[in-house]
Amino acid sequence: MTLMQAITGQTARVGVIGLGYVGLPLAVTAARQGFAVTGFDVDPAKIAHITARHSYIDAVSPAALAEVCAAGRLDATSDFTRLADCQIIIICVPTPLNSQREPDLSYVEQTATTIAAHIRPGTLVVLESTTWPGTTEEVLGPILASSGLALGADIFIGFSPEREDPGNTAFNTRSIPKVVAGSGALAGDLVAAFYAQVVDKVVRVPTTQTAEAVKITENIFRAVNIALVNELKLVFDAMGIDVWDVIDGAATKPFGYMPFYPGPGLGGHCIPIDPFYLTWKAREFEVPTRFIELAGEINTRMPHHVIDRLRAIVDADSGRGLNGAEILLVGVAYKKNVHDMRESPAMKLMQLLDQAGARVSYLDPHVPQIPPMREYRQYTARQAIAPNALEPGRFAAVLIATDHDAIDYGALLTLGCPVVDTRNAIARRGLPMDRVVKV
Repeated sequence: MTLMQAITGQTARVGVIGLGYVGLPLAVTAARQGFAVTGFDVDPAKIAHITARHSYIDAVSPAALAEVCAAGRLDATSDFTRLADCQIIIICVPTPLNSQREPDLSYVEQTATTIAAHIRPGTLVVLESTTWPGTTEEVLGPILASSGLALGADIFIGFSPEREDPGNTAFNTRSIPKVVAGSGALAGDLVAAFYAQVVDKVVRVPTTQTAEAVKITENIFRAVNIALVNELKLVFDAMGIDVWDVIDGAATKPFGYMPFYPGPGLGGHCIPIDPFYLTWKAREFEVPTRFIELAGEINTRMPHHVIDRLRAIVDADSGRGLNGAEILLVGVAYKKNVHDMRESPAMKLMQLLDQAGARVSYLDPHVPQIPPMREYRQYTARQAIAPNALEPGRFAAVLIATDHDAIDYGALLTLGCPVVDTRNAIARRGLPMDRVVKV
């Protein structure tokens, strides 16, 4: 049986490496569509959760996970020798930046090396991790070729960018259109055939470099436009104009405008990171990326601006500044209604408050305890404050960083201190604005 026949007949076993926000939803979706799927991860906690049929990702319901596990279509392991049993291998590992804001492909490279040690002829390998254009053929391909198997004959490679949006209930892994490409015509056919079995719509593009550039472009578009409204906010604040009112008014135009909203900084794994993959690669071609770099500077500066304003507000209210003041930080997840902490600007706010000598408590119904994070290890296991501990007179100020729907915003207004709102959460709910400052 050929690999194409195994794909279209759904007899090919799928291996998904990396069972996080991208990998687990993909693994469950493929299993629900009829494929036998093995999930691979180095984290034993994830393996234990899946074995116990407990979902740790909001996008995967416990019922869906239990369904595919009970049917024998999904299992999870840390035994990477089982990659030899897979005819389709999907890589969903992190692609962070290093301390110099340069691409860190170590997870992709280590994963590819592991695959090369176990891969067999007649296997398709697809990279989903966001990266710079050229990675699939310049990095993944040569490592897999070190197995002694021929690319395009024995093994095939492709790229299909993940498009997960944590907390977005309108779209899921199956309903989001899937951009796909292969290294060569046959590889492209195989990638397209596989995803056509898993998702509702497949969009095939000419090359893996094109597919890689698609994802980078999507995230640069968001990063630049968020930077634009963050800069407009500073300008309009100086003029005494509410930027939120401006955006609401502009959004009534039915063409030629798309609303973006300011905030305390960028969060999530994609938008704060992915644009710099292109700026790094562009240097190889001696092409400047001024828009991207300027957007990065503006967005990176926003937490500092928020703390500067907070300091002035607390000083004007109590005459004490931030040193020794207790601040309630509301919301530490990177976006509303999720527990995802990746690159959350709230953690930078917490760090800046600590450096200013403030005492910080945080309130977040989605994050009862701060998980281990690469950049903010000092906050690991810090506990959220209980809602019943929010006594009037305790705090010098409330700082809203993430506007979860589950927060009792009315209760925040009874604490008797200034409320600094970076998300327009109070005004959107029609609550009194007497002591609220939009920042």
